[in-house]
Amino acid sequence: MPSGRNARRVALSVVAALGVWLAGFEINVLLGPGEHDSALFGHDAYLLVLGLAGMLCVARGALHAKERGAWLAIGAACIAWDAAEAYYGFMLASMKVVPIPSIADAAYLAFYPLAFAGAIMLFRARSGRASAAQWLDGLTAALAAGALSAAVGLDATLQSIGGKPLEVATDLAYPLGDLLLLGIIVGALVVCGLRTGRAWLWLALGIATFCVADALYLVKSAEGTYHLGSWIDVGWPVGMVLLAAAAWSDAPERAAPIIRAARGIRPIVLPIVFAVISIGLLLYTGSVHLNWVARILAAASLGVVLLRLTQTFRDNSKVMALRNLEARSDALTGLANRRALNSDLARVDNDVRPDQPAIVAVFDLDGFKQYNDAFGHHAGDALLARLGAKLRESVAGRGQAYRMGGDEFCAVVRGGGGSFDDAVQRAAAALTEVGDGFAISSSYGIVQMPNEASDAESALQLADQRMYDQKAGGRSSAKRQSRDVLLQALREHTPTLGDHTQGVRELAEAVARRLGHKEGAVEMAGIAADLHDVGKIAIPRAILDKPGALSDEEWAFMRRHTIIGERVIAAAPALADVALVVRATHERWDGGGYPALATFPLRRVWWRCATRSTP
Repeated sequence: MPSGRNARRVALSVVAALGVWLAGFEINVLLGPGEHDSALFGHDAYLLVLGLAGMLCVARGALHAKERGAWLAIGAACIAWDAAEAYYGFMLASMKVVPIPSIADAAYLAFYPLAFAGAIMLFRARSGRASAAQWLDGLTAALAAGALSAAVGLDATLQSIGGKPLEVATDLAYPLGDLLLLGIIVGALVVCGLRTGRAWLWLALGIATFCVADALYLVKSAEGTYHLGSWIDVGWPVGMVLLAAAAWSDAPERAAPIIRAARGIRPIVLPIVFAVISIGLLLYTGSVHLNWVARILAAASLGVVLLRLTQTFRDNSKVMALRNLEARSDALTGLANRRALNSDLARVDNDVRPDQPAIVAVFDLDGFKQYNDAFGHHAGDALLARLGAKLRESVAGRGQAYRMGGDEFCAVVRGGGGSFDDAVQRAAAALTEVGDGFAISSSYGIVQMPNEASDAESALQLADQRMYDQKAGGRSSAKRQSRDVLLQALREHTPTLGDHTQGVRELAEAVARRLGHKEGAVEMAGIAADLHDVGKIAIPRAILDKPGALSDEEWAFMRRHTIIGERVIAAAPALADVALVVRATHERWDGGGYPALATFPLRRVWWRCATRSTP
């Protein structure tokens, strides 16, 4: 058995040869006599072409398990039509009155369910998950194509129909089969587009060509102008050769891509085209009689277009609602965001009265940076999500919780003034979590509207200021406690440093005030002065108490005490800024001191620490 690639190459070569024959057949019909009986383009050659097209489809299904059932069914449909042509040509063509129905009719009509089944199986194998809008587009196209087919083939049949019920049913089966087959193929093509491979394009072209040939045959037969060997006869073999091309146009081993919704104007182009076709058919009905099947299908197509518009409106409404929700909510915690806070505070500003106030509480987490540094940002995000959920629960029924960004939260609570303290304490407790190696709490500022702030902007500013005042007070307390511990350790190591440290502290605070710094920076300068010699606890007493001059080696050792002091002090998170100043206490303004901070002058260290410590 040839490999998949070689089999495909051979099959496509046969398809190309059949295409050349079809071109010669049509030229022979147009230029030659009315009935073609040459060996090359005669009836036997015609049957051979139909049979080869069917066998190519069967071979595609037999050689490759993927989509086997679909191509075997389509191949069987082509072979059934070929068998009907052979029986009609050899057994019925010479009769003066052809019986209806006949064995040929049974074989002809077998083409439709087999081709229909193959198309359905191929669609299911190649299509992915389509949206409701795509299904509606496909239904619009299928109904419009069916209406067009009914307007041509079925209308011609209805005009010439007659005879016994079985004869009428047989005559109607052909245009109805074309109608259904063309509708499903066009609808599937609109749903899938070309994203499921080139096979759908060739399959649609083949079915369309076949149905057009059928429709033209019915029209010509109704008019009494059809004769065997006319140019219409090429339509059926062309359609089947296109089906053979569809069978081998895509590499069988290639997986079909999943349907994805197209963007821009492309998704609505085909529905608009088929809606216009339906409108044209209905307008055509006003001047010329059109059968009721075509009219119903055209009207149904327009009805589906209305459903499509409704679906589009609903989808757009959902998208807009989702975007509005995303614009007003925090993606991490699910709480309302700062934009929603500003909008809600504007409404609160209009609603509150002195006898029915509301409070705005702004919270900032304490210890969150250390938590992030210790456990990582993913753990930090999970912590924020947990705390946000707890904050929402704590104010449920009385107010709204918000995440303002970073580790800042906010709560707006309504109610009687006497119950506000309890609400704020519950919210602060919700933003607290203690675990192994960490402790998270919050500083907060509270403003009552409208008694303390007349508008949303001033309320947030005042609450923010009060929150930072509380946070700065907590930091100062932690700094003083850490300073006291380190000072006691220094006194135990070198008792004589106490008076020296006190004098340096007074001088440093006086200079800071003279420079115009705020009290936070003044306090930091005093603590740095207290601790500027703490690194000497690591210097041997023999060097510290040496009565004479120090050697170069001893000076090098001594000058390390500022770096040691920085490491010791930085171990207390509340003194992180002070540690930087202590490192630079023996530097000079020109960078000539130690530990040689020429690239990081003292004034830059001081400015960084002073501004960071300012509330």
